Amino acid sequence: MIDIKVLKADPEAVKENIRKKFQAGNKLDENGNPGVNKLPLVDKVIEVYDEYCKVKLEGDNLRNFVNVKSKEIGALMASGKKEEGNKLREEVKKGKENLASLEEQEAKLEKEYREIMLVIPNFIDDTVPIGKDDSENVEVERFGEPFVPEFEVPYHIDIMEKVKGIDIDSARDKTSGNGFYYLLGDIAQLHSCILSYARDFMIDKGFTYCIPPFMIRSNIVTGVMSFAEMEGMMYKIEGEDLYLIGTSEHSMIGRFIDTITPEKELPKTLTSYSPCFRKEVGAHGIEERGVYRIHQFEKQEMIVVCKPEESMDWFHKLYSYTVEFFRSLDIPVRTLECCSGDLADLKVKSIDVEAWSPRQKKYFEVGSCSNLGDAQARRLGIKVKGEDGKKYLAHTLNNTVVAPPRMLIAFLENNLNEDGSIRIPEALRPYMRKDIIKVPEKK
Repeated sequence: MIDIKVLKADPEAVKENIRKKFQAGNKLDENGNPGVNKLPLVDKVIEVYDEYCKVKLEGDNLRNFVNVKSKEIGALMASGKKEEGNKLREEVKKGKENLASLEEQEAKLEKEYREIMLVIPNFIDDTVPIGKDDSENVEVERFGEPFVPEFEVPYHIDIMEKVKGIDIDSARDKTSGNGFYYLLGDIAQLHSCILSYARDFMIDKGFTYCIPPFMIRSNIVTGVMSFAEMEGMMYKIEGEDLYLIGTSEHSMIGRFIDTITPEKELPKTLTSYSPCFRKEVGAHGIEERGVYRIHQFEKQEMIVVCKPEESMDWFHKLYSYTVEFFRSLDIPVRTLECCSGDLADLKVKSIDVEAWSPRQKKYFEVGSCSNLGDAQARRLGIKVKGEDGKKYLAHTLNNTVVAPPRMLIAFLENNLNEDGSIRIPEALRPYMRKDIIKVPEKK
């Protein structure tokens, strides 16, 4: 969310940013028609905001008049000037009626301009590559040598089924539908051990471990994400002002709503565990037989609240931690910078971490690191008090340490033996208490 004063001072810069994000009707939809055009919103919000300021000033002046004259009434009545006092009382009464109307109009205009501002995208960083969609994201660096074994690598569900580690049929056909599964035995243990290792990995980096609420109110949802993301992701609890979280970042950033943190207490570095729930509307589709795109999964996240001048340094640190984590488990990865058209509206800059798939012979996304600048802080009122006593907006960042469903795919493919058994890398052995997952003997 951009500062309205910045938008008014340079509306053309805001419009150019909209063009760079391909939200100016300069991106065709799947039917070949021009997509969303947010350019008119810039002029519209200025018009509404100016009207709001005009009404607010009129209301402030009338409010001052009512307050001053109300005090005069008492003085007039006390001095025996009842006629003048009664006349002034009628003026005050009429002023209060007009003030009530102005306040109603002011609240309506404020709501309107704020709703428009929520839809206008945040400024992207100058270093973000310009591109229409994720097909134009740019590879940054590779870590570890991608390899393809001499034997054929099966589909990840087949690997898990061979060691009796998953039951999709029961979840899909009996209890829940597509996008759900049961993990069993060694695979269930592997899933939990990866999360435990990720927790300890981040604690060793100096992050504070947290388990947040898994439901949040609507004002937190609109504070941490764009409307488009909300519509495609969030599950609403019927009859309550609560949503299931799509990632623990939502709940964790929401914790700082309307807070003023002394500068000396920054940065806040937190790592959180949570289940995540996603509708995946508009995505590539829920897999009927797979765990790559699903409705429910678990994740270890990292969140930073910091001073603006430190946010880019933290951005590079955060995604490097994910790279280090995956390499400690013998999984080759690469970093991929998200282009302008692939950035969600609140993001200033974002880098995906992708793991190597020996089966597909390509990389696939396993985590995403985002710098949101002051966008979330502006929406939620997250402020910092400097040494000089002045207050300013914090910057917020988030990054995936690991989300085991996708991590499991990468882990299984990169640590698979030809006989179907699965190697356990050294870093994970203290958690699994074994160095291999064996294929059960047939009875």
